[in-house]
Amino acid sequence: MTQTRSATDAHTPGAARPPFEFIVLVALLTSMVALSIDSMLPALGQMASELGATHPNDRQFILLGFFAGMTLGTLVFGPLSDALGRKPAILAGLAFFAGGAVLCIFAPSFPVLIAGRALQGFGAAGPRIVSIAMVRDGAKGAAMARVMSFVMSVFMLVPMLAPSLGQFMLLFSGWRSMFVLFIGMAALAALWLAFRQRETLEPENQRPLSGRSLAAGTWHFLCAPVSLGYTLASGALFGAFTCYLSTSQQIFVEQYQQGKLYPLWFGALALAMAIAMQVNARLVRHYPMELVSRRALAVSIVLSLAMVAITFVTHGHPPLWVLAVYFFGLFFCNGLMFGNFNAMALEAMGHMAGLAAALSGTLSSLVAVVLGTLAGQSYDGTMIPLSVAFASFSLLSWIAAHWAATHRPPS
Repeated sequence: MTQTRSATDAHTPGAARPPFEFIVLVALLTSMVALSIDSMLPALGQMASELGATHPNDRQFILLGFFAGMTLGTLVFGPLSDALGRKPAILAGLAFFAGGAVLCIFAPSFPVLIAGRALQGFGAAGPRIVSIAMVRDGAKGAAMARVMSFVMSVFMLVPMLAPSLGQFMLLFSGWRSMFVLFIGMAALAALWLAFRQRETLEPENQRPLSGRSLAAGTWHFLCAPVSLGYTLASGALFGAFTCYLSTSQQIFVEQYQQGKLYPLWFGALALAMAIAMQVNARLVRHYPMELVSRRALAVSIVLSLAMVAITFVTHGHPPLWVLAVYFFGLFFCNGLMFGNFNAMALEAMGHMAGLAAALSGTLSSLVAVVLGTLAGQSYDGTMIPLSVAFASFSLLSWIAAHWAATHRPPS
């Protein structure tokens, strides 16, 4: 097969190495989540104030509403993609995503804005979760982990650039213009998917969309300790990251008075995950995914416990450089784990990849939203509650991952 034809046909199930265009398309589809979150960060305070939010922590719901909608959407679009195919499910999600952006553009009040963000999140779940199922259609195990690491590396370019883009648009065209950008991005992704990507789910692998099959598949997933354990481990880690996303603007702009430097801080720390995902893509060629993840999780626990001690000694205001070093190390460790936990959770679920990806994504997102909301709402202008939360979430992740590893067959 020539390079030109590979790009046109995109991904052939069972192929050893997906073509570059497929990886970039999957990265685009998954990056819609990051762009919808990170470009908002510089504008959170202004959006909340302009639309009548009362408490300083209310701004966090602009992000948490998106995550809540995404959690529900994940449960819908995964099974839908198993029944109808990957492309129809993603296109439906893009339509909801654009509809939520339209609602946000014309939002007259803070509750309407949150409703629009929830609808956006619901729609974003389609491209996010179904694109993972597209990868799983043609790869599993370490091969899937390598593909997802490359995808996530491209994906992580968005957090490095999106806050600067959001701040630029905030200064020159206002925060509502950001949602126009989201609509344009959804249109581009829909056209690219419709005309350049072939369907990766073969007709014989489609699963009927029935209550009985969904119940059976759900029960099978929940009774699989490996899939459930790594899903919970991923959710605990994502809970810490969700908390960081929802509070980072308050931490850097208000607590540490970084102002216009905030996008640079955020982008530099996001670079840690991008580097780690590239490193992980190479490590899993030589070492078991479980070993890489366990070592990274152990380091993150040590870092978090040390940070707890530092925040108490400094009365919740550690030096900015110490905080930056901690976040960089923590996010680097997370970058070594996210792709591996995803791959190991879905490794034995190839016969129901869409539903399994939906269940894994829904459960991990639900855990993350609950933990991230509790931790974020506890923010009191110091790093004490957040450092304690991050350490606790790392320990919870260790417990879940260890339980899963004890049931996982040797590589």
